[in-house]
Amino acid sequence: MLNVTPGVRAIDNRAFRQMFAPERLTLGVFFPIEAFHGDRPTMRDQERLARRAEELRFAALWLRDVPLRDPTFGDIGQVFDPWVYLGWIASHTQSIALATGALVLLLRHPLHTAKAAASVDQLSGARLVLGIASGDRPVEFPAFGVNFAQRSELFRENLRVIRTVLTEEFPTIHSSYGDLVGTADLVPKPVGQIPMLVTGHSGQTLDWIAKNADGWITYPRGLERQAEAARHWRAAVEAAAPGVFKPFVQSFYVDLSDDPDQPAAPIHLGFRGGRKIIFRFLDTLRLIGVNHVILNLKYGARDAGEVLEEIGREILPQLEASAQAAAPSP
Repeated sequence: MLNVTPGVRAIDNRAFRQMFAPERLTLGVFFPIEAFHGDRPTMRDQERLARRAEELRFAALWLRDVPLRDPTFGDIGQVFDPWVYLGWIASHTQSIALATGALVLLLRHPLHTAKAAASVDQLSGARLVLGIASGDRPVEFPAFGVNFAQRSELFRENLRVIRTVLTEEFPTIHSSYGDLVGTADLVPKPVGQIPMLVTGHSGQTLDWIAKNADGWITYPRGLERQAEAARHWRAAVEAAAPGVFKPFVQSFYVDLSDDPDQPAAPIHLGFRGGRKIIFRFLDTLRLIGVNHVILNLKYGARDAGEVLEEIGREILPQLEASAQAAAPSP
C-alpha cells in the first residue's frame, strides 16, 4: 500500500480542481507549443505562448520527460530538463496548471523526485500535477544503470518512497534505493497532496492504477475502443475507491485547418480538420468519459500561435457551453 496523509485528497488540490471534474472535458497543451519537423523543436517564444494559453483558459501546460535523445524514436519532448523548465514556466505564468506527461520515475532517485516535486508545488502555488511512467525507451536504461526488465517492480517501489516522504515526517523506509531510518526528513513538503496520474500501464494492472493513482493518462484510440477503456477505468475506480472521482486523460495530435468546415483526415495519433469537426470529436470524448485532452501541435501546418488562439476562442467556449447544457438542473 502507498502512504497518503489521512484527510488530504488529490481532489482538494488547486490544479486538480482546475483540470478535472466529472462529466466535464478540459484542454491542455504539450510543450513545445509549435509545429516542427524531425525531433528537434526550436523552443522559441514558448513563454509568450504559455501565457497566452493561460489567458485563453486552457487548463494545463504539459511537459514531456526525455532524458536522452534517441534519433530512432523521433521525439525529444521540450528539450530541457523537466524540473528546470517547470520552474522557468512557473515564473512566467500565474494560474494555469503545470503537468508532467510523464516523468520517468525509474531514471531518478525517488528522494530527488520528491524534493523537486514539492519544491515546484510550493513555488508555483500548488499548480503541479505529476504524470508518472516507468519509461519505454530501452536505450536510456543501461545509461542510468537501471534494469529494463525490472521496470514494473521498481515503478511501484519508487512511487511508494515518493508518497511516503511527501506525506510523512521522519519516516522509516527500506527500499532498493536506500534506507531512511527516521533520523532525517525530506523538505519541503508540498502544499497538500500532489496529484499523481499513471501514464499507460507502466507495467501495472488497471486495478492497481485505480487503487494507487489519482488518475489515468492513456493513449488515443478509436471512439468505440476509448469508450470501452473509459468504462473499464470507471469500474476499476469504483471497485478500488467507491465514490471517489479519478480522471481519465488522453493525448491528441491535432492539425487545425484554417477552413472551419474541412473534414477529418488521419495523422499520427490524431487527425487534421477544421474547428467544427475538432469540436464535435472533443465533445464526443467528453460524452464517453474523457475528462482532459492534451493537445500536441507537432504535426500542424499552421503557426502554433494561430492554432492556440482559434482553439481558445472558438472551441473551448463551445466545450464549456456543451458541458453546462448537459449538466443536471440543481
